[in-house]
Amino acid sequence: MEALSRLVEGYHDLMDNKSDQRVKDWFLMSSPFPTLAICLTYVFTVKVLGPKLMENRKPFELKNILIFYNLFQVIFSVWLFYESLKSGWFTTYSFRCQPVDYSRSPEAMRTVHGCWWYYFSKFTEFFDTIFFVMRKKFDHVSKLHVIHHGIMPMSVWFGVKFTPGGHSTFFGMLNTFVHIVMYSYYLLAALGPKVQKYLWWKKYLTALQMVQFVLVFLHAFQLLFIDCDYPRAFVWWIGMHAVLFYYLFSDFYKQAYLKKAKREKAKVKVEAEALKSDTKERMLPLLNGFSNGSALGDVRQRMAGAVASQ
Repeated sequence: MEALSRLVEGYHDLMDNKSDQRVKDWFLMSSPFPTLAICLTYVFTVKVLGPKLMENRKPFELKNILIFYNLFQVIFSVWLFYESLKSGWFTTYSFRCQPVDYSRSPEAMRTVHGCWWYYFSKFTEFFDTIFFVMRKKFDHVSKLHVIHHGIMPMSVWFGVKFTPGGHSTFFGMLNTFVHIVMYSYYLLAALGPKVQKYLWWKKYLTALQMVQFVLVFLHAFQLLFIDCDYPRAFVWWIGMHAVLFYYLFSDFYKQAYLKKAKREKAKVKVEAEALKSDTKERMLPLLNGFSNGSALGDVRQRMAGAVASQ
């Protein structure tokens, strides 16, 4: 009981005294458990409840909803990216070491608000999966997709709670830029077949996301080798997330594009070999007939019969 009591006291000390007091009373910021509950509900809904409810239903036609949703996400991502730039990236922030500004200056508070809205955006992205389920595109609800969307709100919550600003917001800045490109692609795809035929660059979206995680990994772990007034725990937190997501996205890329292309190439080769073999089998009796004279003899007999009948 004493150990449990110390654990509870340590938890309250961490949440109440060692977190950023500026966000203490903000929506969903007092405790990690509401966010955790929402994430678990999301996973249960898209993997169990949703498919069960859609089992005997026809897929929903969501074209107009998807157009509006993806347009909203593009605009939202553009605004978040703009806010990250105004917070200091590519202007006053250092790419080598950027401590968190815990003051209540207008600039610092603008950054904190931007971080919270970035956290909130991770919940809106749940609709990516919900729409897949409603359209019965269950193959799109992959391990990568669910892990990525299910983890992100919880991951970002800790960033907003303890380090809303500074070095780790580099990830948010890159991620919102990637989402501008990604949701623009989805918006164009939602417009229908006339536009979809021009969307040959889908696989490059995955490549862009992988580049993003490499940059985040390098940017985070550089602090292990230099002196910087930034929490070391969050260096590992951000860096290991980059490693995890790079592994998941690279595995998806191999399965979806590299191995698929290899299988298609092998299929074409097998079909060509089968056609060649079939042609050879058809020609072989004819070639054998001419070689042993039987085919020529048949021709002579038919000609002789024709002359005799005259």
